[in-house]
Amino acid sequence: MKAGPFRRAGVALAVTTAALALGVLVLLALPVSAPRYGDVRAAFVPSDAFLLDRHGAVIDSRRLRFDVRREPWVPLDEISPALVQAIVAGEDQRFWRRGAVDWESAAGAVRDELIYHRRRGASTIPMQLASLLGHRHGTRGAQALLDKIRQVQLARALSAHWSRDEILEAYLNLLEYRGELQGIGAAAAELAGKTPAGLTQAESLVLAALLPQPQADQGRVVVRACARARALPAPVDCAAVQGAAREVFAGGHEPARVHLAPQLAQQLLRHPGERVQTSLDAGLQRQAMTSVRTQLALLAGSNVRDGAALVVDNESGEVLAYVGSAASSSRAAEVDGVRAPRQAGSTLKPFLYELALERRYLTAGSLLSDSPLSVDTAGGLYIPQDYDHDFKGLVSVRTALAGSLNVPAVRTLVLTGVESFRDRLHELGYGFVREDGAWYGYSLALGSAEVSLWQQAQAYRTLARGGQFAPLTLSAAGKAAARPLLDPAATFVVGDMLADPAARAVTFGLDSHLVTPFWSAVKTGTSEDMRDNWCIGFSRHYTVAVWVGNFEGDSMHAVSGVTGAAPIWREILTTLERGGQGMAPAAPAGVSAVAMRFAPAIEPPRREWFLGGTEPRGRESALVPKDALPRIDSPADGMVVALDPDIPPLRQRVLIAVSGVRAGLTLRLNDELLGPAQRQLLWRPRSGTFRLRLQDERGQTVSDVHFTVRGNELPDQG
Repeated sequence: MKAGPFRRAGVALAVTTAALALGVLVLLALPVSAPRYGDVRAAFVPSDAFLLDRHGAVIDSRRLRFDVRREPWVPLDEISPALVQAIVAGEDQRFWRRGAVDWESAAGAVRDELIYHRRRGASTIPMQLASLLGHRHGTRGAQALLDKIRQVQLARALSAHWSRDEILEAYLNLLEYRGELQGIGAAAAELAGKTPAGLTQAESLVLAALLPQPQADQGRVVVRACARARALPAPVDCAAVQGAAREVFAGGHEPARVHLAPQLAQQLLRHPGERVQTSLDAGLQRQAMTSVRTQLALLAGSNVRDGAALVVDNESGEVLAYVGSAASSSRAAEVDGVRAPRQAGSTLKPFLYELALERRYLTAGSLLSDSPLSVDTAGGLYIPQDYDHDFKGLVSVRTALAGSLNVPAVRTLVLTGVESFRDRLHELGYGFVREDGAWYGYSLALGSAEVSLWQQAQAYRTLARGGQFAPLTLSAAGKAAARPLLDPAATFVVGDMLADPAARAVTFGLDSHLVTPFWSAVKTGTSEDMRDNWCIGFSRHYTVAVWVGNFEGDSMHAVSGVTGAAPIWREILTTLERGGQGMAPAAPAGVSAVAMRFAPAIEPPRREWFLGGTEPRGRESALVPKDALPRIDSPADGMVVALDPDIPPLRQRVLIAVSGVRAGLTLRLNDELLGPAQRQLLWRPRSGTFRLRLQDERGQTVSDVHFTVRGNELPDQG
């Protein structure tokens, strides 16, 4: 009587079990399509984007996805065999011999889940891969059973269509480690500081022991790893495993990364997983960065922290090296020194003289006066000074440009007009020159405008290409179409002047970092208060532009273009042209060479280039005109001089400069005779209003100026 209910319950359970088994079999029999291996691999997106050089080598990267940490997909043959062996032994010992499912273990796992509400592992590697491919896990009860059935279905489909190597490779790239880490690439980089190929046996055992419980503590993982180590055919010492575990749990390793162009990576990389190929050359990029870094280390005692360099192929316009910042001492290393606007200094002078030659206002042999000059402007008098504060008198345009003399440049700008020069700079791609000419005034000749290193290289490449302008490119896909902008004949003459070491010797000497063993044209520049230091130049094949200074704008200490940026420029260009012919460019049509001499010989005789129709008469000499009428050049008429109480009076002087000096001329200040007229005289100022007169032998005034000195006179100090 009592056995009846139990018999009926047993029958019901048997029927239910049979029905459930039948349902499972029916579900398992339903066809499931497996994704293709290639699609799974293609859909795997690393958390970083990668910058490539022209040959496909990675030169930088940038992390753009922060919810997961993934490295690029790792092929199976680039994973340590020790790691493969350890993971297969721990997760699926019969992986190479069995199909998709371990039916005995699976049945036991289902029973324990339904009846005892406890879990145990029974998933094979194909089943785990099926779960990683998007099927739910972590559910309980009937839903867990359905999920497991779907997992089995997909695992069987994968095993039917994928090779075992493909299954294992995908599993290793999709498996999840602690925290945000996904895939063996990210796990090896973050936890061991290595690529998967470099993992040791001990490290492999620890990483494999982490898989069942990624959040397990170090002690539990060591116990599991050591047990597996002892079971190996060639046992591994547990002490080695413990050491590897300490490193793994310390974590925080930086993935092995190449960072050769971080500013460019910041600019170009926008989407996780993308691989952007550039025109850069990894070897040249590394060498340019080293050159900048080495020179900045040498200049550290002169308060120089930052530098940038750009290398361009003249023919294609492709950027071959892009160093936005290089020094470890930088306080603003994220700033891109290639794109940042900085004051140009003397680097704009070649384009000013090209404009004057193009319009036939000057020739390379024309004479300009390097003497004190004052120009009336809306803001008052503009009085330029030369870099070395030593006026040279009459100089040729060749000497004025190559020697970077300031006063002749201002005189040239008076000829061309500020507005015309401003427009020309804008045409050359100097996009930061946005204001009108009146805003810059005559200081534009000396580089008061802001420019970028990118704009400088682009403009100087135009000189190198005979006046043909085209934008620079960071893509190796093809060069941009060029258009004529500058006069080829004038451009050739400017390049020849910039390449003349004898002409630049007046300022830089014959032995400087501007001299190369091959033909090259170069110009330096230093901005106001030594905040910016430039050296830009070109050979037949390459244009190299270099800037050094401080991103914050504080001044360098006694650093000029020839001592700051020029050593970097020379080293890079010499490396590029090593083994090259380095020949000077051929003269274009419309240019002729004339043997000329100066009388008197203010400069040595030479062969000079002239644009057609501008050659000197007689085609053999250039006579220096007789001195103009004597005149006072400094102080300027109407000038106001302010005495500075912070400067010792003995060190405060006003320059009195006279041009056209000859015997019999005297200088008189108010009623005081200063004596015979001299080319230059330093007068100690005192407060008051003054009339300075230049008088001839008869006492007649041939030139005079009025000026005022303001401020309280101080007694002499020491």
